[in-house]
Amino acid sequence: MPSKDLEANGSEASRETGKRAASKPAGLKAYGSLFGSSDVMLQLYEQIERVAQTEATALIVGESGTGKELIARTIHDRSARHDGPFIAVNCGAIPDSLIEAELFGHEKGSFTGAAQARGGYFEHASGGTLFLDEVTEMSPVRQVKLLRALETGKFFRVGGTDEIVSNARVIAATNRDPNMAVKDNLLREDLMYRLAVFPLRAPPLRERGSDRELLAQHFLDELNADNNAAKTFSKGALDTLRSYNWPGNVREMKNAVYRAFILAEDIVDLPNPNVAQRAKRAPVNGDAVNVWVGTPLAEAQRQIILATLKHCGGDKKRTAKALGVSLKTLYNRLGTYETEESGAPQ
Repeated sequence: MPSKDLEANGSEASRETGKRAASKPAGLKAYGSLFGSSDVMLQLYEQIERVAQTEATALIVGESGTGKELIARTIHDRSARHDGPFIAVNCGAIPDSLIEAELFGHEKGSFTGAAQARGGYFEHASGGTLFLDEVTEMSPVRQVKLLRALETGKFFRVGGTDEIVSNARVIAATNRDPNMAVKDNLLREDLMYRLAVFPLRAPPLRERGSDRELLAQHFLDELNADNNAAKTFSKGALDTLRSYNWPGNVREMKNAVYRAFILAEDIVDLPNPNVAQRAKRAPVNGDAVNVWVGTPLAEAQRQIILATLKHCGGDKKRTAKALGVSLKTLYNRLGTYETEESGAPQ
């Protein structure tokens, strides 16, 4: 993509975000809602620019914290639909029994609690973009209804008899390998092909080279501007930025910078998270977690949930089943832990 496009887009970002964009470090390119100057990000910008000019569905694949929703929003903002609504839906946070009604709406009395008719996300997103995050968390039965809506642009509300037409563009995302999800019966193969008309990969932070330091400085500049401060990174912080793997990607880094900013007087230090994690990690023996006597109940529960999630390979459905809780409850707990760890809203 020509550099003048990036520069023009940077001007747009500056007008939209004001003080935040003005503090962007030299060398850090802005593209829509995204920041980054590494080769993998420049390639991603080029792909976004191409798909944004079409009506093709897109499937964004990437690890948690890589900014999949920001990619989807940038596609929307760069498309002819930019004046329409952008609606983001976390499919994994909606109980399977309710997701059809949430997506397609329902008529009054169609199920217990349906006191009045209500339109679904497809109706609300008509003329704009519907972003379906964690689409592989939707059961295969519900995926059939989604596939039909994508292929025809038509659907019925739950309990309804009138066919409804929606002009919503769908962009989906998953943190799973789509082909493995198909193999594991978590994603219908026909739906994968329908969603992945234009596949996109959100690169993990560890592959983005100097973007790590530029992004961290960008986050620090934002905090300085918002708090009328002039804090700077220590040499140790810069070493951590370069050496730590950042498994939580940009989200983890942003929260780490925020936490370190709060604790710092003038010099912001970023201790290597690997050291802190080893210090507080509960001992694990095979499939067992040893919780120390006197551990607060909430902390013991947290350690068990996170250990079970790791044991299940990050599969939230298996984790919820093993723990005997609903998937929604698990998502709520994980969200709480993430907020407590970060000390900042997402």
